[in-house]
Amino acid sequence: MGHREDLLEGAKRCLLQKGFLRTTARDIVKESGTNLASIGYHYGSKDALLVQAYVSLIESVGERFDPAFGAEFSRPAGSLERFQEVWTTIIRTVPESRAVWLLSFELMFQDDRLGDVRKLLAEAQKEGRSGLVALFAGIPEADVDDEAAETQGRFYMTLLNGLMVQWLFDPDSATTAEQLTEGLRRVLDGVGKS
Repeated sequence: MGHREDLLEGAKRCLLQKGFLRTTARDIVKESGTNLASIGYHYGSKDALLVQAYVSLIESVGERFDPAFGAEFSRPAGSLERFQEVWTTIIRTVPESRAVWLLSFELMFQDDRLGDVRKLLAEAQKEGRSGLVALFAGIPEADVDDEAAETQGRFYMTLLNGLMVQWLFDPDSATTAEQLTEGLRRVLDGVGKS
């Protein structure tokens, strides 16, 4: 590995151990075995490096949801059964990815202290929404159009963030995939009845 990769791996370890706000450039250098100048040369700034490390961590969590990485979905795309199957897979990853989700919520609640970082992360969320649509629809992410990402993707992202809050706060009382699916079924059954 070169300095660029060493920095990224060191930054990921720092994020998981210390979080975003407490990680310093010196922490990253110590963890990666590189030097301070390498951060600026390869990433421009410590914050840009940490954003890239965070995105990489989130992508690795997201890969666990993907059938190409072992998650097998047998139910037809677009069905309530598929909806439940995908959420079951996502929820199953929570214990092993807990530190990443905690980091996500640390970043969400920083107000303007991380303004530039939040802008970079907002761009990464667009990709996350597309990835979720592709997962539920059973299509390649490249086939997800902007409208689907901006509507269905936002719906799935909202559900995902809400579920993660519950699972991080109290796993014993958190919503299950079965409960989420039954709730959606009831909402759909009620549409048009009034």
